Amino acid sequence: MKKILITGVGSYIGDSVAQYLLKEPEKYSVDMIDAAGYEPKAEDFRGYDVVFNVAGIAHRKETEENRELYYKVNRDLSVEIANAAKAGGVKQLILMSTMSVYGKTTGHITKETPVDPKNAYGFSKAQADEEISKLEGDGFKFACLRPPMVYGKGCKGNYQRLRSFALKYPVFPSYKNERSMIYIGNLCEFVKTIIDSETGGLFFPQNCEYVRTCDMVEKISLVNGKTTRLTGVFNAAIKLFEVGAMKKVFGSLTYEKTDTVDKFSFDQSIELTEN
Repeated sequence: MKKILITGVGSYIGDSVAQYLLKEPEKYSVDMIDAAGYEPKAEDFRGYDVVFNVAGIAHRKETEENRELYYKVNRDLSVEIANAAKAGGVKQLILMSTMSVYGKTTGHITKETPVDPKNAYGFSKAQADEEISKLEGDGFKFACLRPPMVYGKGCKGNYQRLRSFALKYPVFPSYKNERSMIYIGNLCEFVKTIIDSETGGLFFPQNCEYVRTCDMVEKISLVNGKTTRLTGVFNAAIKLFEVGAMKKVFGSLTYEKTDTVDKFSFDQSIELTEN
C-alpha cells in the first residue's frame, strides 16, 4: 500500500485525485492537510511514501495588493513543503505546476521550451519548480506536472465560460484551432500512474487529442439537449483580430504529445462533466 499525503484541502484537483485513489483502498491510503497558514515540519511527513502538493493561488485576478501572496503560497510554501517532505523521509513529491510558466497564449510547447512567465502566477510557479528540482537526489524524486486547461464536473475557469456561451447562444464560429486540454479523470489517472511508477521529471499530462474550441462548444450544447450551429462567417474577422481574449479562445496552444492519457475519450469527458 502507498501512503499519500495531499497538501491543499479544498483544491479541485487535490480532492478529485483523493477520491479517485480511494476507489482502490487496498492500494492507496490518502490523507489531506489544509495549506492555509500551514508551517511544514518534517514530522508531518514521516511514514508517507508520496506527497502530492496542490496548494496554490489561482483563478483570481492579480492586483498590486495580492501579487506578493502568489510568491508566498505558490513559491515559498511549496518549497517549504518539499524541504520538509524530504527531511521527513518522503521518496516522491508530485507538484501541480502550470502551463502559465511558459507565458504563451498561442504556440507549441516542448520539453525544451524555456519558461517565460508573464505574471506573478507564472513567475511564482516557475520559481517553485526550479527550487524544488534542486532537492532531487538521495532517493528523493520530484515529478513536476504542468497540465494545460483542466476541465470536469464542478471545475472553475475557462470551461465555465465556454459552457455559458454554449448554453446561451445558438451560433458559434467554426474556427479551426487546436488546444491541449485534460479532463480531470484523465489527470487523476496520470497522477496514479506517476505514483505507481515512482518516477520523477517534467510532465505535460493531456488528453490524447487536441481539442478545437468549436467542437467543445458544440458537444456541450448537444449533451444539454441544445443545438449550436457552427459557421465560418466570422472566421476571417477572428483571424484578423486574434488578440487579447480572442486569442485565448480561438488561438492554438498545444503541448508536444509526450504524456497523453486515454482513460476517458473527449466525448466521454464532456458527458461526464455535464451530467
